[in-house]
Amino acid sequence: MSLLKPLKIGKLTCKNNLVLAPMAGITDTPFRLLCLEGGAGLVCAEMVSSSALKYGNERSQNMLKISAKEHPLSMQIFGGDVSALVIAAKLAEEAGADVVDINAGCPVKKVNKAGAGCVLLKDLNKLENMVSAVVKSVKIPVTLKTRIGLTENNFLTKDIVNLAINSGVSALVLHGRVASKMHNGPVNLAELSKAAELTKGKITLIVNGGITKPEEAKTLLEIGADGIMIGRGAIGNPFIFKQIEDFLNTGTYTEPTPQERIKKYKFLVQQNIDFYGERVGLNRSKKTSGFWINNFAGAAKIRAAFVLCQEASKALSLLNLK
Repeated sequence: MSLLKPLKIGKLTCKNNLVLAPMAGITDTPFRLLCLEGGAGLVCAEMVSSSALKYGNERSQNMLKISAKEHPLSMQIFGGDVSALVIAAKLAEEAGADVVDINAGCPVKKVNKAGAGCVLLKDLNKLENMVSAVVKSVKIPVTLKTRIGLTENNFLTKDIVNLAINSGVSALVLHGRVASKMHNGPVNLAELSKAAELTKGKITLIVNGGITKPEEAKTLLEIGADGIMIGRGAIGNPFIFKQIEDFLNTGTYTEPTPQERIKKYKFLVQQNIDFYGERVGLNRSKKTSGFWINNFAGAAKIRAAFVLCQEASKALSLLNLK
């Protein structure tokens, strides 16, 4: 049986089981469209504060905007207040999201101080009640994204799987590192394998953490997960979805040339400018320039000039590689 297959999340069926992870400041409409075109079966929007949505914050409301071309899409919300989460979930549904995802795994201090993200794992009963309330409030599938635990050797995998099943979510998205490890070190394959055994035939399991190459993607699918989620591995390399597909189907894949990567980046920069306007679009593009403009002769010089450039036409001309 092929490891590449359609992914079912409640009533939604995605064309394959390769998912773009939600990443703050990264997975906006232009980048989501790029990854869908590159072969992702589902894309996730950057997380939105439920409290900000509850109180009508304009910037957060704008983050809910979805292009007609970027489906299927999961909208991730975060917060520590159940009433705000319910409001946010309903707004995401009204905005056209195909899935709403609850973040209970983010280890960033700013998020945790608000009682959200991974600190929700400190009280699993409270978290289950929160998730159940969100599930009951919307008609679209709800997923829960979290981690295998807070600290090393204090894994919560079994409890988290039971929570996901009991709360009624359509899928569990499980990061294979504890929160204290942030994004560092290898994922814990033993705990992810345990999760795959516990969820089999009961709930869809999507696993993530540290996938930067097709070989790593195959390893995580081989443990029995229904799908995989790719985050940082897609920044600067939206080709990764096609690479994984090729590797799973044929055992081989090709690396994009510097010219191909820069051409794709130039396209993304232009999309950002068209979407946000020249100043904001160019500044957003600069945030990820180090992921794109690298590993070729003269890359450092071009990247330095690009970051300092204030005019779109000049910035784009820097990306004309021969």
